[in-house]
This record gives sequence, C-alpha cells and structure tokens, in this order.
Amino acid sequence: MDILSIIQKKRDKLNLNENEINFFINAYTKTKEITDYQAAALLMAIYINGLNDAETYYLTKAMLNSGKTIDFEGIDDIIIDKHSTGGVGDKVSLILLPICVACGIKVAKISGKGLGHTGGTIDKLESIGVDTNLQGNEYLEILKKTGMFIMGQTKDLVPADKLLYDLRNATNTVNSLPLIAASIVSKKIALKTDYIFLDVKVGDGAFCSNYKQAMQLSKIMMNLFKKFKRNALIHITNMDQPLGKAIGNAIEIKNAIEFLKGNPADEKIKKLIEQFAIDILIETKKAKNETEALNKVHEVIKNGSALNAFKTWAIAQKADPNVFDSNFFLPKYSKEIRSKRDGYIKYQSTKEIGLIVFYLGAGRIKKSDDVDFQAGVMLNKIKNDFVKKGDLIATLYSSKPINDKTIKAFEDNIIYSSKEFQEYPIILSVFK
Repeated sequence: MDILSIIQKKRDKLNLNENEINFFINAYTKTKEITDYQAAALLMAIYINGLNDAETYYLTKAMLNSGKTIDFEGIDDIIIDKHSTGGVGDKVSLILLPICVACGIKVAKISGKGLGHTGGTIDKLESIGVDTNLQGNEYLEILKKTGMFIMGQTKDLVPADKLLYDLRNATNTVNSLPLIAASIVSKKIALKTDYIFLDVKVGDGAFCSNYKQAMQLSKIMMNLFKKFKRNALIHITNMDQPLGKAIGNAIEIKNAIEFLKGNPADEKIKKLIEQFAIDILIETKKAKNETEALNKVHEVIKNGSALNAFKTWAIAQKADPNVFDSNFFLPKYSKEIRSKRDGYIKYQSTKEIGLIVFYLGAGRIKKSDDVDFQAGVMLNKIKNDFVKKGDLIATLYSSKPINDKTIKAFEDNIIYSSKEFQEYPIILSVFK
C-alpha cells in the first residue's frame, strides 16, 4: 500500500477502504512517511470528489485513534459537551455553560482560538486571565471542584486533526463537509461525555452560508455520532445578523457577566440561550418539560448561582478574581457611529462586521498572532430597531487609533428602510 495509489484512487472518484484511510493517517501523522505535498494532493482530491458515509466514518475513527481520549471515571454526574461552528458575536457558551452547571449538569469543553472574522472562546476567556492550557489531569480536578472546564486542544488529543486542519488551511481545502464533520466529531468523541450538543450556525456570518449546506453538515455529523453510539442533539441557528450586541473579546465577557446578573443585552440572545438550556435540561432529564426547564433557568440567574458558577470556575482556571468587581473593559480609543437618516436598520453583511472587529485588533490571521483583548464593537442598535438621524448606532473600540477606512466600512454596512425588514427564526431546526 502506498500514498500514490491512494491519491490516484480518490482522484479517479473511487472509494477508499478503511485500511487505506488508516494507512494515510498513520503514515502522515505518526511515521511521517507521507509528505505535506502528498497529503495536500489527497485532501484536494477529497475536496473535489468528496467522501461517502463509510469513508467519513473511517477517517473520523482514524483521526480519533491518532491520540488519546479523555474519560471521566469516578464522576457519576451527567457530563455534557457543547460546541458551536462559530459566528460573529457568538458568546453562547460563556452564558449557557454556567447556567447548566447551576442546574446540576457538569460540562467538559475543548475550545479553539479565533481565526479570521469569527472569534474564539479561548481568546475571550484569556482576556480576563483564564488559563485554558491545562496540563496532565488538571481538567479532572477542576471539573470535580467547579462542575466544568474549558481547555484548548492538547498535542496528544486528536493530533491528526491539528495537522490536517493546518494543511487544509494552507491549501484552501477547508470547506469540505466530510472533512469538517470528521474534524468536529473526532474532537467531540475524544471527550467521553454523556451528551454532545452542537450549534451549527448558518448565514452570512457563519461557515455555512445557506440552510441546505448546514443541514448536509448536520446530517453527516449526526450519522457519525450514531455510528460511535454517542448521544447528540444538533441545533441549526440563524447567523444572518451578529449574535447579541457585543462583538470582541473582553467586551463579550462583560456582556456575558451582565446576562448572568440578569441583565441580558437584547431579547434575541435571551431567547436563544433559554431555548438551548431548555433542550439540554430536557434531553439530560434534569427537567420534565419546557415550563420546568425555563423556571430552573430563571431561578439560577435570579439567585446568583449561575453567575457564581462562572466565577468559581474561571478563578479555578486562574482568572483574575478582581475582574468580577471591576471594569476590565477599558479600551484606549473609541468611535461612535451615528445614524445618517431616519429608518429601520439592519447590517448588510455580518461577515463584514466580523472583519471590522478583526481589523480593530480583536482577530488574528495566524493562530500564533497576538490579539487586542480590548478591541471590539458594541451595537447600540440591532436589526429592526428604528433610529432617527444622529442616533447612536454603534461604538467601535480599540487599543490603537481607529482609522477612517474602518469607520467608513461600518457606516457603509448599515442599511436603512422605511419599513421593518423580514425576520427569521433564530433556531431553524433541531434534530437528533
């Protein structure tokens, strides 16, 4: 067996068997017999010709077996994992996971850094000093002590995924649904949680630009979860506008803390968080019905236990304890964006807003790049808010002077109308 025959087979639209896929993963990630350019050739063949269900399963399994898995022996409580495919202003995990912990569910989560126009949970947490680089069995002690942990991907956890992702990123083969599904699912099943909850975002600000693509990806992933006999629930959610009003790193942490204090920034994200929590509580049998689940969510926010769960966990992972009693969002520069005329507004491109936040300093081109934790945007007005000329629509923040090009890009992205724009449900589908 050799890599040239495997490349030829996939190039000619033939299906690869399990032994061939195992050979590829082992020879590329462990023995290093396969070069980057040979692996890139196979990835391009897969990108063009796809993988069937069996091939995708074999690839996911081989990637999983390239490293260790994390189990939770000795912990009898229900443990969940929650993952989002990413979007602009997606702070859901920061709010939802402490609520789950306060409701008696433990949470184990591996997160990534932001890349391009979408932010990363790890960057947001690092803005208040949270250490996600956990060593040894630290994650287990933190889970037992606080009910949750969030960590970055380690070198020995699905190492094939990191190598393949970096190569896909360098060869423009990222946007392959089977490769995306194998990447996500291999990392999710490496954590042996009781339930996996996935949020697949669709729209201009997400990876999946349309509902058909999001549904295809979700079906591939659900098929994989079933093959691995794992309990999973997938939400397909709307990302045609930014999620919430705060976009950035420290600004989103501040927004999340305010939500847990009982001060949600807007009703849309409040409804999304509540529905996610309801579905998780019912699926894990922590609530019998939606009414009971919603009452529990309201209670843990009202009595402060959700906020306390966030504080206790964050401090256990080395967050600065003082940030919870002080204003840690103190950008040096800001620029107000005001309405040019009267009307209802929306943002033409959510991706463009993500890129604006990126250019303000909140994002990175390479994973090794530094980010400005203070950079971000606060949307004072969101879709279908009515504004009068001169009203404050948004405020841009950065640790460096904000140039006119960035300001103009934001202003040009605002659409005005004499009537309300069509609204779409924030949760488009739920299935398991």
